[in-house]
Amino acid sequence: MSVAHVLGFPRIGRKRELKFALESFWRGEIDEAELSVVGQTLRREAWGWQNHAGLDFVTVGDFAWYDHMLNASALLGCLPTRFVFDAQALSLKQYFELARGNAVQPAQEMTKWFDTNYHYLVPELSAETRFDGGVDWLFDEVADARGIGYRVKVALPGPLTFLWLSKSKNAGFDKLGLMARLLPAYGRILQKLADQGVEWIQLDEPILGLELPPQWLAAFAPVYRELAQSRPKILLATYFESVSDHAAMLRDLAVAGVHLDLTHASEQLAAFLPDWPQDKILSLGVVDGRNIWVADLEAQLSVLEKAHSVLGERLWIGSSCSLLHVPVDLAQEHELDIELQRWMAFSRQKLAEVGVLKRGLELGREAIGAALLASQRGVESRRNSSRIHNPAVALRLTTLRDGDAERDHDFPQRQAQQRARFQLPLLPTTTIGSFPQTQEIRAARAGFRRGTLDEAGYRVAMQAEIRLAVEKQEQLGLDVLVHGEAERNDMVEYFGEQLAGFAFTQYGWVQSYGSRCVKPPVLFGDVSRPQAMTVAWTRYAQSLTSKPMKGMLTGPVTILQWSFVRDDQPRALTCKQIALAIRDEVVDLEAAGIGIIQIDEPAFREGLPLKRRDWNKYLDWAVEAFKLSASGVRDETQIHTHMCYSEFNDILPQIAALDADVITIETSRSNMELLDGFGRFAYPNEIGPGVYDIHSPRVPSVAEMLRLITKAAEVIPVERLWINPDCGLKTRNWPETEATLSNMLVAAREARKTLGC
Repeated sequence: MSVAHVLGFPRIGRKRELKFALESFWRGEIDEAELSVVGQTLRREAWGWQNHAGLDFVTVGDFAWYDHMLNASALLGCLPTRFVFDAQALSLKQYFELARGNAVQPAQEMTKWFDTNYHYLVPELSAETRFDGGVDWLFDEVADARGIGYRVKVALPGPLTFLWLSKSKNAGFDKLGLMARLLPAYGRILQKLADQGVEWIQLDEPILGLELPPQWLAAFAPVYRELAQSRPKILLATYFESVSDHAAMLRDLAVAGVHLDLTHASEQLAAFLPDWPQDKILSLGVVDGRNIWVADLEAQLSVLEKAHSVLGERLWIGSSCSLLHVPVDLAQEHELDIELQRWMAFSRQKLAEVGVLKRGLELGREAIGAALLASQRGVESRRNSSRIHNPAVALRLTTLRDGDAERDHDFPQRQAQQRARFQLPLLPTTTIGSFPQTQEIRAARAGFRRGTLDEAGYRVAMQAEIRLAVEKQEQLGLDVLVHGEAERNDMVEYFGEQLAGFAFTQYGWVQSYGSRCVKPPVLFGDVSRPQAMTVAWTRYAQSLTSKPMKGMLTGPVTILQWSFVRDDQPRALTCKQIALAIRDEVVDLEAAGIGIIQIDEPAFREGLPLKRRDWNKYLDWAVEAFKLSASGVRDETQIHTHMCYSEFNDILPQIAALDADVITIETSRSNMELLDGFGRFAYPNEIGPGVYDIHSPRVPSVAEMLRLITKAAEVIPVERLWINPDCGLKTRNWPETEATLSNMLVAAREARKTLGC
């Protein structure tokens, strides 16, 4: 019999129960015991769904209070030494301080998990790091699941991926050199799991989808040879990319099985199937863990039948990756268009798809006839629907000219005109866009959606919030203002709701980091802009001040990356459609008198293929899409962009090619290290490196921010530096926002003096 499983399940709950419990705990409204009950309830619910779907294992180890990499650090006992915590007695309060910072220590650095919008906490390692063991939470969860009667498979980051994704403050430090200490720690964990009766452990090694240095590839054989001495069988899981380059190594590796992602790279199966070892299982990820479209069960069953003819009972059936990246349950979507529902599957439905494929393989197609028919109807309905294609959009794309993606003149000429227009001081201060989303804002928006607040009342409420944000910025003394985005639920969803080709869910939430969840739009058809989206709000905000008011837009690449995207045409074409819609909004903002327009692209690097050899094709169309959105305005109009936590050094030529007049980036958690590459590259345009971390509730001091500004000025000429936070302030409250911005402005004034400005 083949085995059915998934690599992981969402943690947040159907209605974001974990988010609300975490935030209640952080506010002191519930204690650790009450929070623990919420976590146990969510884990048991997920296990029950997996069992009910006919899966052979429930996956344990995929739950995390904040992040699975932080969990791994806590389990191994390798906490950052700057936090004086006892790893073996770590409390949840201390765990969250690692993630969010405290009064004396900033949080651990956070960055994107491969090419997803999930953020992980980067382990901090050094030559002194020890892996002497930490919390017992994982073993408690295993005991709970086994006590209910479930067959357990434990999922953990693999040792090589854990080290690769970690960071050291010491330049030139050899992370791989810590493997001699790390392996015994993994061995102890595996042995303890074996003592608990765990048969299989899934060790995730997604770095195999990268182009690894030779010494890292060479490490796999000895690492897994040593781990194989433990009793649990090891399933080495790869995902997000083809690993066919490593087929020979994986055949010989001392593991009991290997997992392949066939939804991203179906062609890689040919490199493994003909002579797969008789003593290894091969797990095939045929249900997509990254997108919400219903699986083509007919096609996937055909793939599995061919594989089964070779592998027999050595074949496992699974999701491509963890289902962390898709919403929990489509059954809650009572307001979603019925036709669109037929096209979709969320996590619970994907569990069912995995279970159905197992039954079909074991019992024959007749046993799953109804499921096959429903899947076929969903696939064909989406493929043939008249709602997908808009001839006017296709026509507009054919009329684009070569110069449509270029500004009229180069940056130096534009810069001169912009400086003459705005008369800003050196080290100008601004924010990234959003201000706190208060309970009053959310209540007004909810009332408007429910119909208990009419459009006129909603407009009055939002204008009052905009007026408040402008007044506070004026009082603080910021140089370039924003309207605060009170009317926006999410930086992508807000625009998708006003663009043709998008649909929306009620409960389609996915975790971004910690308690932060996003509800990605469903991009199912051709994209166009029926009418202006932000002009009225921004024009109103500008009427309240004589200072420059930034128009705030989300860029085409980020809208694409942070949506569930149609898969019936190239992503490059879909991105160009979005770019034209944003271009229309940029032109209308300029016509309304808005002289500074920010087009945020926090997901720009996120779209990079995992293999460098595939980068240029993506970067070419991503750069073109941004420039197409930004290039319809005059030289005197200043275009900004913002990018979130990412490693930019290896794509700086393409960042420069965007030709934004000003770029703002998140740099405070890395202590301005991310800025170094911009200096070495001699980035030609203006830049605003973030001087404080908005993801943490701590209020950094004036001295702390002044130190970062001074450090930035050592890299970037001061006449091209801006002063700003790391990101938007939506998730913060007003008291800490005002306190931190006040310190930032004092630091900026001090910097103008100390830097000779």
